[in-house]
Amino acid sequence: MAKLTDVVHALAEPIAQENGCEIWDVEYVREAGTWFLRVYLDRADGVPIDHCEAVSRALDAKLDEADPIEGSYVLEVSSPGADRVLRKPEHFERFLGEQVEVRLYRPVDGVKSLVGALQNYADGDVTIETPNGPHMLTKQDIAQIWRSTGKNCWKQSQRPARHSWNVTLKETN
Repeated sequence: MAKLTDVVHALAEPIAQENGCEIWDVEYVREAGTWFLRVYLDRADGVPIDHCEAVSRALDAKLDEADPIEGSYVLEVSSPGADRVLRKPEHFERFLGEQVEVRLYRPVDGVKSLVGALQNYADGDVTIETPNGPHMLTKQDIAQIWRSTGKNCWKQSQRPARHSWNVTLKETN
């Protein structure tokens, strides 16, 4: 039996192509008790919101027709963004030489996050070039890798809390 994300990818691919896009990734995840089906579109010059809307409307109809998901879910169609998660071999091939951030399951040389240029990818193992030299990391060590534009890169000691809110409340009379 095919994975749900593969089924959705197959349904979404022709729709994305009709809109000048390609499918970057498909996720089916549960967050706060709600299931989300996320389809990420990509295009060389960026993905305009109207493309996301067109793909969402057409894909919604296809999903209703094919009915591959039991129960309710929220369909989200968007761009993966500039700082995108790399999961598939073609993602890694596309961004060889680019800056990536690697989050590790456990510390390597005292750190759980490394930033550097992606030098090699082979069967889930990666080599990145950092200012301290090359780091070869195995698939078992890697929690997540994403392309990094540098906007979200901090030294470990400078990294903000995962959920930090800066809210100022105003009293009204």
